[in-house]
Amino acid sequence: MELIFHAQDNTYKSPFGAVAAGTQIQFHADLPKDGGYEDPRLLVCRDGQWDSPQVVSLTLENVLPRYNRFGAVYTPESPALLFYRFSCSQNGETIDFYRDVNGSATRQGDCWWQLTVYRPDYQTPDFIKGGLYYQIFPDRFCRSGTPKQNVPADRVMHPDFSGLPEFRPDAQGKILNNDYFGGDLAGIIEKIPYLQGLGVTCLYLNPIFEAHSNHRYNTADYQKIDPLLGTQEDFKRLCDTAHEAGIAIVLDGVFSHTGSDSIYFNREGRYGNGGAFRDPQSPYRKWYQFEEYPQKYHSWWGIDTLPNVIEDEPSYLDFICGDDGVLEFWMKLGADGFRLDVADELPDCFLDAVRRRLKKHGAHLLIGEVWEDASNKIAYGQRRRYFLGEQLDGVMNYPLGNAILSFIRCGGGENLSRTVWTLLENYPLQTVAVLMSSLSTHDIPRAITALAGEPYQNQDREWQAAHHFLPLDRYQCGKKRLKLASLLQYFLPGVPCLYYGDEAGLSGYRDPFNRCPYPWGQEDHELLDWFRKLGSLRREFSSLLANGEYLPVQWDRDLFCFLRRQSGLALLIAVNRGEEPHALTLPQKAGRILLGQADGGRLAAGESLVILYEN
Repeated sequence: MELIFHAQDNTYKSPFGAVAAGTQIQFHADLPKDGGYEDPRLLVCRDGQWDSPQVVSLTLENVLPRYNRFGAVYTPESPALLFYRFSCSQNGETIDFYRDVNGSATRQGDCWWQLTVYRPDYQTPDFIKGGLYYQIFPDRFCRSGTPKQNVPADRVMHPDFSGLPEFRPDAQGKILNNDYFGGDLAGIIEKIPYLQGLGVTCLYLNPIFEAHSNHRYNTADYQKIDPLLGTQEDFKRLCDTAHEAGIAIVLDGVFSHTGSDSIYFNREGRYGNGGAFRDPQSPYRKWYQFEEYPQKYHSWWGIDTLPNVIEDEPSYLDFICGDDGVLEFWMKLGADGFRLDVADELPDCFLDAVRRRLKKHGAHLLIGEVWEDASNKIAYGQRRRYFLGEQLDGVMNYPLGNAILSFIRCGGGENLSRTVWTLLENYPLQTVAVLMSSLSTHDIPRAITALAGEPYQNQDREWQAAHHFLPLDRYQCGKKRLKLASLLQYFLPGVPCLYYGDEAGLSGYRDPFNRCPYPWGQEDHELLDWFRKLGSLRREFSSLLANGEYLPVQWDRDLFCFLRRQSGLALLIAVNRGEEPHALTLPQKAGRILLGQADGGRLAAGESLVILYEN
């Protein structure tokens, strides 16, 4: 018999999860009466200070039949990433207790519990809470037919808005990414009513600034719309139209590097004789780090078309975050926030400055691209402080998306449950409420392909192209699984992000096959109706989904069932990914079925259920 403590149980730690600085936290731990345990202690330390923890004595508070319950109050005074564990004495020896994978105490291992402490004034924007993100890869969403002006001659246009992107290298073996389908801002404006019908409340646009590739992550001019997408006036019109429809606009900010083919670097000479590469006296010269000027310079992951910038260079910092900077420029035109590309590669001083600039305008959103648990991320040897109240509002919630896809394809509700609890334990609640939870993005395979496609990890582009369109049986399997996965995505904590075309049945493995044009006129209407229904439910219960607590009900290899509950309302969500019916543990009182059906308290194989309970 050992020490009993569980971080996810308010009996032992209250309040649960991350806390604001100055919050009194009540800790309890139970020790067996007959174990000879004495002097129980709570040890708390800052990151890296493992050998000098703060020691808090636990005092006897209650005598239970088999255990003595000890307790203490601990108050963290300032924002920090803290870690804690327990210790006591037994027969003159020190016994240490650490965290197991489920948050309980164990003598095994050396994993401390985590305590995230954030600024008391840390807030995140309300406009996305309980809502729905929709991610658009601008060249591939909708082509309006508006004539294009000032388009560079080296761009290759597809005649039709359909088919696969170019995926083969050129004669020199280079992937140019210079083929375009012609999607534009005017096309997005045309589809605002369509997006409203899906329940969308925020558009996340992949890069729209001038750049000489179809993905536009190699920025050429931060203050100009790419000519194939339209004009500054088109962007203003998009923002105005979207705002009238209750839809916010979040832009992709690529600030860790520029393109070599840009007004700032200008290796290719497209922009005259200026730029850091061609002019050692250029004002942009100090943005870049050259080893042997001009041919040898630092670039993003060694890709020479993406020269790294020095983000803490004062002139660059002011260019992005200053009073007349890039962020201010686009917010004045109507942007409601930014998603930061490769946030792990942006230094703290830069993230601090971005947040200060965005929050001068009130409720602007700041999302970071982070692939792991962002509350304790170590990047390039440095522990990041994304969620202490001075940097990000939220991140792209890849851990949850991956856990959902894994559960639906392979089974294992325990891993999904553990992932949800870890996020709730480590992230501030105001962060959870804006997390961008995706099943597909421009960087990972389409969800329907990930759920039903063949293993692709070691396959080249030729194989991915040949297997792009799923056989009918695999497609039908993928569609069924996508419905189950999306139900979890839409109702678990966080905000779902629907990647354009998933709702229409688009398939695709890795880049560029996950970036095909939206199939207007050829949508899978069964799937489209499903996503409209999910969007309608999120809209109806937006307050509950933004603020309601998460309560697990039951899970195993094939079943995942939970409640979202708030002030007299509760939604029960159940998914059975298995091949056999599954018994459900349902509340005694009658509820109203909103989606699916339960036959005698059993959920059919491959089906899902949403029930509303009201007091």
